[in-house]
Amino acid sequence: MFTDGFLGYRTSFMLDFVVCALILIVPLLLYSLYLVKFKRQFTKHKWLQLALGIILLFAVGAFEIDLQIVHGGWENIVLKSHPEEAEFAAKVAEARPYLRVHLLFAVTTPILWFTTLVLAFRRFDSPPQPGQHSRTHKTLGWLSTIDITLTAVTGLVFYYVAFMTS
Repeated sequence: MFTDGFLGYRTSFMLDFVVCALILIVPLLLYSLYLVKFKRQFTKHKWLQLALGIILLFAVGAFEIDLQIVHGGWENIVLKSHPEEAEFAAKVAEARPYLRVHLLFAVTTPILWFTTLVLAFRRFDSPPQPGQHSRTHKTLGWLSTIDITLTAVTGLVFYYVAFMTS
């Protein structure tokens, strides 16, 4: 069932789904920051951040299961478009450095986001209001925002290099 992508390239459904999620996450994150910084809607910010974190956790979990278990690794998805051995090896060699850079951010993002969320739930009152934890939360929040943005950008670059170019 869901073995082929829907964006027009020889990928997997979940790979294309995560690419779409990466495109959507940054604007939604910026909207959440707008809610808290300019509208001072702390409760909406709290629940939007939690929802984004949970959605990404499930999306990335399903993606990893699809990628590793169903397809046996990203290289096997590349093989769909590059069945010739030399062409396949060249494409994997070209894409691998982009994947390594992407993984630097992709691994740290959930750690930062989880830490930011857990500390916020523990240290802010309900309903949330600025307090002693605000300065730390703001720092962690911006680090998380930068990290997820870099995860998205590097993930999209990897997708382009590995699956969209010939």
